[in-house]
Amino acid sequence: MSALIELRGVVKDYPAQHRSAAPTRAVDRVDLTIERGEIFAVIGYSGAGKSTLVRLINALEPVSEGQVVVDGVDVARLGERELRTVRRGIGMVFQQFNLLESRTVWGNLAFPLVVAGVPRAEQQRRISDLLHFVGLADKAHAHVSDLSGGQKQRVGIARALATDPPLLLADEATSALDPDTTREILDLLARVNRELGTTIVLITHEMGAVRRIADRVAVMEHGRVVEVGSARDVFTRPEHPVTRRFVGTVVDLEPAPEALAAIRERHPGRLLRLDVEAAGGQQAVFAALHRHELGFELVHGGIEEVRGHTFGALTLAVTGGDEAVDAVLAELDGTLTEVGR
Repeated sequence: MSALIELRGVVKDYPAQHRSAAPTRAVDRVDLTIERGEIFAVIGYSGAGKSTLVRLINALEPVSEGQVVVDGVDVARLGERELRTVRRGIGMVFQQFNLLESRTVWGNLAFPLVVAGVPRAEQQRRISDLLHFVGLADKAHAHVSDLSGGQKQRVGIARALATDPPLLLADEATSALDPDTTREILDLLARVNRELGTTIVLITHEMGAVRRIADRVAVMEHGRVVEVGSARDVFTRPEHPVTRRFVGTVVDLEPAPEALAAIRERHPGRLLRLDVEAAGGQQAVFAALHRHELGFELVHGGIEEVRGHTFGALTLAVTGGDEAVDAVLAELDGTLTEVGR
């Protein structure tokens, strides 16, 4: 794979609202590489800078410092005429759809093709193909005001793909949708990536979306990228506290402090965490506990799957001699660890 997007020392400052105030730094010296053909998620809480980052990639906002290189071209150095050409190669999908409510589904898809100067016969072919691709062939002549939220987002995706862009930016594309529709839209985006080869940058605050379709993920906080890695690594080995909070919204790797205190009151013995992805896994742990004549009870757990890999943790209340427990911990270091120590 080769890089499609490279951010090099990117800074975005907004002017101060008052004379005595300092400028607001929305993006703070970000270095990031997004490979051609991948689904790359950027996740962060509100105000983290992720949506600003998207607007820098398609040059809807100028950078304050640094370089934004898209397909070998530094968009931060282009004039408006050159930018129009670059933007034709970047599709956008929005949280609130941004469709033309007065037009039909067909008219919404035709609009970017007319702007791009695509011949009418080619417009007809592309629109028909796209409506079939997103599952809305029967809605071609419906007004978008009559569509459900999920159908509107399918129109938005089809419109973003109309000019056959190599890059699709999806900014909180599922935030306004219910859970079932969210899964359908995420699966459609994964299909766009898989079948059309489109690189997708997914901006989200939902770790479930990352788990479902992302290849890699960057975590942002206060305008900075604090962690980058494969979706599998970020879920199974989160390093930054904000990343661990996000992972905790999907699976409980350990009991929260309040729950932990309640567990200790109800269950005697020592609490041990079993990493289900570690070498040896559950079978090795249970065999070692039996061999050392230790009793155990499952008192907390969360197991999920990301990109075909199972991850998570089980918390066991283990009873028996401390020496035997210490021996098992030493034997299974990395698979079994003590909770709260």
